Amino acid sequence: MALSSWEKIIDQPQTGRAEKPRLTGLTMVIDKGLPIDQTRDWLALAASYVDLVKFTFGTSALYPKAVLAAKIQLLREEGIGVFPGGTLLEIAVLQGKSVPFLDHARELGFDFLEISDGSITMSPAVRKGLIQEAKKRGFRVLTEVGKKKPGAKLSHREMRAQLTFDLEEGADFVIIEGRESGKSAGLYDEAGEIDPDGLENLLACTCWKRIIWEAPLKKQQLLFIKRFGPNVNLGNIPPGEILALEALRRGLRADTLLPE
Repeated sequence: MALSSWEKIIDQPQTGRAEKPRLTGLTMVIDKGLPIDQTRDWLALAASYVDLVKFTFGTSALYPKAVLAAKIQLLREEGIGVFPGGTLLEIAVLQGKSVPFLDHARELGFDFLEISDGSITMSPAVRKGLIQEAKKRGFRVLTEVGKKKPGAKLSHREMRAQLTFDLEEGADFVIIEGRESGKSAGLYDEAGEIDPDGLENLLACTCWKRIIWEAPLKKQQLLFIKRFGPNVNLGNIPPGEILALEALRRGLRADTLLPE
């Protein structure tokens, strides 16, 4: 494929990158409150390289309703799936309001839903019920595996069991927790280095291609791209880092220019 601004001059150095609409090589953006006009300008530059946008934490609860609905519509018009952060649903679960939450999320225009228990304790029955209720309402479902507090990390066995459970119960993709920082969560230590044994444990699952790896740090993105190729699913990417990540995927940075 020729590169749009350099058509007939430069081809992408690394081939095989899936184009939208795609089922592999997803890029999920973490949106902490980008204003709608900035979102519009950002999409003019980056929409081709973005598949999912997460209104992270509970930030969507702070939007005026009309602004939130308009921003969701703007993103969906570009073929981008949109969902509220899993923490907001966790709050709804704690307050016994998960069903109204699902209905309202659909009313606002969200088409994906994240089900997580990074900050709370959730039984398998509740998790299964949320997946089923979300699917009934037409959501595509993302679940998240991993805890946010370093002292509450899941064991390798627990992470793999949760991954398998979620996919068997109907989740479309499973996100592996990495937090906004990429440190001290999921498979990452306090320096953002990945646990190789934990990674291999998850890869033993036959459905590992339906994992979205939260990888906000460049070294994490590079590790996954070198291990799995340009079409690995990556998440928690800041809006301003989208072109930098896509350049890694396509061999437009020194790190991936030449095959190893």
